[in-house]
Amino acid sequence: MAQREQNTKRRRENRGILAPVQGGKGKFPNMMEARTLPLEQNRGVKGGFFWRRIRPLILELLGQGVTTEKMALSLALGVALGVFPVLGTTTALCALVAFLWRLNLPTIQMVNYFVYPLQIALLIPFFRAGEKLFGAPRLPLSVAQILTMAHASFWGAMRFLWTTIWHAALVWCLIAPAFVALLYVTLTPILRRVARNQSRVE
Repeated sequence: MAQREQNTKRRRENRGILAPVQGGKGKFPNMMEARTLPLEQNRGVKGGFFWRRIRPLILELLGQGVTTEKMALSLALGVALGVFPVLGTTTALCALVAFLWRLNLPTIQMVNYFVYPLQIALLIPFFRAGEKLFGAPRLPLSVAQILTMAHASFWGAMRFLWTTIWHAALVWCLIAPAFVALLYVTLTPILRRVARNQSRVE
């Protein structure tokens, strides 16, 4: 009983985070601002924060009949799309992929928001890889400068960084399929074990 009450409490907390995504009643004020929320929440929090937040949602959806395979694919795509090296596009990309592949939208979007710090950390590596792939000149910009430009004028930053961005996006396209496949085959047995353990508890 205590375990069930605890799971119920976590599901309620989880719904508070996903309110703008589920049911379509709310709207995010800004894609960039919405994804900075997990970054602010993660400050000073230990590494298990992500799992504690997403685990109740996973258990709830598995209990509703979502297969472990679809859940694993949703999680893998949420991570891969969440680090796509074009700021401000990942929310729309996740929604589109979830719609086309009939995957779980709340799961993909929640993972997308939580990997925002990883997307920021990988911007420069993707930019540098794109420069090497195409033999382009090195752009002397830091992450802080890129973020400042994007917040000041998103479309202005896109125009200024356009060549670098599409080079980086192509590098992502080369890496993402293998990454998603690897993460999918890793997560599927883990989720099956989680589902079995949850059924025993209930």
